[in-house]
Amino acid sequence: MTGPRRAEAGTGAGQVGIVLVSHSAAVAESVAELARGLAAGGPVVPVAAAGGTPDGGLGTSAERIAAAAREVDRGAGVALLVDLGSAVLTVRALLEDDELPSGSRLVDAPFVEGAVAAVVAASAGAPLAEVESAAAEAYGYRKS
Repeated sequence: MTGPRRAEAGTGAGQVGIVLVSHSAAVAESVAELARGLAAGGPVVPVAAAGGTPDGGLGTSAERIAAAAREVDRGAGVALLVDLGSAVLTVRALLEDDELPSGSRLVDAPFVEGAVAAVVAASAGAPLAEVESAAAEAYGYRKS
């Protein structure tokens, strides 16, 4: 066998989960919906939105992020994409404190384009390293 093992698409087991962390619950949910929709055509990996604060305000919540990561964890790793600032710091702190499922990784990628690329790659059965790479490649998408 060569290269990383691919998960069986659509089973959920052994697939990379995706968590989208935003300061806004509406933004996180909308990007999750967009990514799921654009990845459709087959089974889509678990995607969770972790946006805003528990009281509905703008900000990030370590508890919401950790719960979202546990929700999508299927044993093949969890890719966390974040929008900006304290979302990055919160995910880093969770990783350092070992409060996320094993194999969780902060992915350095543009939030919207990276989320779509990550969900598409993960839904095709790509392992975490390929999901991360696909999301990061979104930095190269030119619009003009």
